[in-house]
Amino acid sequence: MSQVNSPYHRRKHLAEQIDFPVLLWSGKPSPRNFPANIYPFRANSHFLYFAGVSIPNAAIRLDGEELTLFMDDPSPGSALWHGIEPTRAEWAEKIGADKHYAIAELPNYGKDAATLPVQDFATRSLQSEVCNRSLPKTLTGRDLDLARAVISLRMRHDEAALSEMRQAMEVSIKAHQAGMEATKQAKTEAEVRAAIEATFITHQMSPAYCSIVTVHGEVLHNDRSPHPLNPGDLLLVDAGAETPGGWASDITRTWPVSGKFSATQRAIYEVVLGAQKRSIDRIKPGVEYEKIHLEAALAIAEGLVDLGILIGEPESLVERDAHALFFPHGIGHLLGLDVHDMEDLGDLAGYATGRKRSDRFGLRFLRLNRPLESGMVVTIEPGFYQVPGILNNPQMREKYKGVVNWEKLAQFADVRGIRIEDDVLVADARAEVLTAHLDSAPDAVEQHLYTVD
Repeated sequence: MSQVNSPYHRRKHLAEQIDFPVLLWSGKPSPRNFPANIYPFRANSHFLYFAGVSIPNAAIRLDGEELTLFMDDPSPGSALWHGIEPTRAEWAEKIGADKHYAIAELPNYGKDAATLPVQDFATRSLQSEVCNRSLPKTLTGRDLDLARAVISLRMRHDEAALSEMRQAMEVSIKAHQAGMEATKQAKTEAEVRAAIEATFITHQMSPAYCSIVTVHGEVLHNDRSPHPLNPGDLLLVDAGAETPGGWASDITRTWPVSGKFSATQRAIYEVVLGAQKRSIDRIKPGVEYEKIHLEAALAIAEGLVDLGILIGEPESLVERDAHALFFPHGIGHLLGLDVHDMEDLGDLAGYATGRKRSDRFGLRFLRLNRPLESGMVVTIEPGFYQVPGILNNPQMREKYKGVVNWEKLAQFADVRGIRIEDDVLVADARAEVLTAHLDSAPDAVEQHLYTVD
């Protein structure tokens, strides 16, 4: 990898934006139950961005363009369980560190350094101890200045990042194809999920998040797959691979278990697909992401009016948030090292300075509210869901009693949830759909004719 697109280059850019030292931690493996039985380790994304490698129990100090690595050498007995591991000096050479010290030396270098909190409790406690201050949920002072500088760098992806993300997306496309193939014979959601995640593992990748493989598409983040597959069911699959370097993909497709949509399923599917295409067509630098979301909301409202499910003028329905009865979430999010990129920083990355979340029913779950910039990667994922907690809520029934044709809606009972999601690169000329090779046209879905060039 050339230095132009390397962690070295990213560290250099950071040094141009701040004039104080920085400490970033990789984090520690988390135990499932007893200490030696751990979840697979994955370094903190901010550490990964500037170090380029996933080392447990490590920290880096950035002071201008000088890089110092802090970690301990492997214990003498670790080779029995983990094999021969690189020494601190070898890791330092690999990442281009100027100096390297044991973890015990960290307190001598932390008092004047800014940092970003790591998720695991043990590391967060160490951060507070080394930096001699608590790390509150709302960042202040130098920590806030650091967060803003990191956001400005991670917001737009360099070619190295895009190359890794494209690799993750290519594997994710293959995984969805494997899932569709498995559906032909599968009896349960779990069998389809197994085929998808086996594809990740075969390509030396892991799930970027808990795969959603469910006939209960109305449960937006359903991370369990215990249900049987029955003819007439729609299977919603939201699954994406993550490269060994930590770069994510995020794709959702919805297909009929029987291989053929019912008339009602196809009708709703086409509404969702139309909303997605309309949103993608409007993506370009300078466009507000909220406007992309509202364009999708309008397309959903128009489609549901045409089907007789909603009653009224689509523009007025969106103003009243009636579309959110069926499309309650935001149109998408940033994508990068995190599947919801930089959401560990709250809304600092997703929301432009001075903006805060709306309390409107139709906007409160919008994860991104800022002008689009060339080099961003975002997801576009409209959906239609029949969520009992929303549709059976007495207050919602009263508020929208003249807006929903409930008898007509009952004819669409075989549509629990449909979501179609692609990963999109914002570019100067036009948006590039990075996951376009996974065809989402309903005829192609039915024929299972997905190909990758």
